[in-house]
Amino acid sequence: MSENRKKTIDVALNRVEGDLELRIEHEDGVVTNAWSKGIMYRGFENMLKGRGALDGLVLTPRVCGICGTAHLLTAAKALDMISGAQLPVNALLVRNLAMMAEHIQSDLRHGILMFMQDCHNPAYASLPLYGEAVRRYQAFKGRSVIGAIGMTKKILEIVAILGGQWPNSSFIVPGGVASVPTFNDIVNCTYIINLFTTWYEEQILGCPLERWQQVRSEQDLQAWLDESDAHRDGDLGFFIRFARLVGLDRLGRGHGNFVSFGQLELPQGSAVRGRTADPLLLAAGFIGQGQAPAGCDQELVTEHVAYSHFVDYPGGLHPSEGLTQPYVSPYEIIKYSFCKAPRYNGRPAETGPLAQMLTSGHPLFADMIAAGGPNAYVRELARLTRPAELLPAMKTWAGEIDPEAPFYHSVREIPDGHGYGLIDASRGALGHWVEISRQKIAHYQIITPTAWNGSPRDHDGVRGPWEEALIGTPIADPDNPVEIGHVIRSFDACQVCSVHLLTNNAPATGRSRCVRV
Repeated sequence: MSENRKKTIDVALNRVEGDLELRIEHEDGVVTNAWSKGIMYRGFENMLKGRGALDGLVLTPRVCGICGTAHLLTAAKALDMISGAQLPVNALLVRNLAMMAEHIQSDLRHGILMFMQDCHNPAYASLPLYGEAVRRYQAFKGRSVIGAIGMTKKILEIVAILGGQWPNSSFIVPGGVASVPTFNDIVNCTYIINLFTTWYEEQILGCPLERWQQVRSEQDLQAWLDESDAHRDGDLGFFIRFARLVGLDRLGRGHGNFVSFGQLELPQGSAVRGRTADPLLLAAGFIGQGQAPAGCDQELVTEHVAYSHFVDYPGGLHPSEGLTQPYVSPYEIIKYSFCKAPRYNGRPAETGPLAQMLTSGHPLFADMIAAGGPNAYVRELARLTRPAELLPAMKTWAGEIDPEAPFYHSVREIPDGHGYGLIDASRGALGHWVEISRQKIAHYQIITPTAWNGSPRDHDGVRGPWEEALIGTPIADPDNPVEIGHVIRSFDACQVCSVHLLTNNAPATGRSRCVRV
């Protein structure tokens, strides 16, 4: 291969919470290398040092404008651990309901408003599904878009009812929740759950939840798709038909490692059960390529900075010992991202709904991964169908709240100590590691899902998950690299807007060219 055939594209990934960029090297229309660059420094860890022990409950929800409840819950769980708080059943139920509402709105907003926008990319204008894609997914006009905007706004009312507002609510506290829903509040939440479920069954699935839950293998999935026009015409059916038409199952394989911190504690006496023996509805775990699921041990989590804009330290450090000292030199040629490189037992691992379905023992996704490995198609399929796992539990848990029972056990002060909160936010594994000393925060480290998925190379030079997933991606048109968009968006790269591809007028030479996605 001659060097002059290699070309690069700089791809800007804009988002509300900050910016990411990709540098893509391609040759003969195929991606051969990739670098994921976080170009904005997030200084929450250093801002929190020296503040009051409870200040993380107010500040960390501002890390993300779409997952504030997840950060609030994670921060509270760390303080629960330090204080030794025992939570009332009602507190677990309210926390779970709020988190599931946030998950569901994120899954459907991403799937319908973000990912499916690419179905009517000009690259697909000649395909038979193009006209239907425009009618469904045209921004602010498509019938699926309008429905998703209205119904995801509706499901979020549950967080507002239980917590007072969304986003940036502060109702989850060490020892439980600071709000006490009334009987009418619970009735309103149940009404919203039922309303959303009906819309999800009719618009997304095209069938009742009970029918979808019978799909346990790829063979079952095909039988389900062929069973009725309603299945094919729902947004899920359209996605499956489109994905197969354009070959999304051939894009975005990656390392094949998965990590989930799990979520949604099963309250004592609840009728809800998970698929595994884990005390969580969605089980925690790690899956190495070709290996059976194993438990998740937070002691095996490390952060690397060899290729990140931070002061160097050898190898990786556990977050409880982690350093967040930004350092950018004008002479630096190795470091390229403000994201650190999280690793589990020294290995990069993708996180998100697909990882969650696999560690929770969902038979459909286990079958699909065993047959074809991870790819953009199966990642987005997991995201679009995760609400089907959550909605039945939501309805049951809303009915199990007892307005006469306690919602909070008193925590008078946060003692000195170390603690951590681990959950799966909408995009995957989220962790807060906290040290309290003399009623103040002495140390705070946060690892977000996008840090896992969009990490740069680690101390050993191993690419991060979506860097690796881009390798081998075909690019039919460098002026419109929609294939790159499919791969990155299958990870839901914490982008709550700006799903566009723009190019400058740079000539198609070996020099770097710039596009925006």
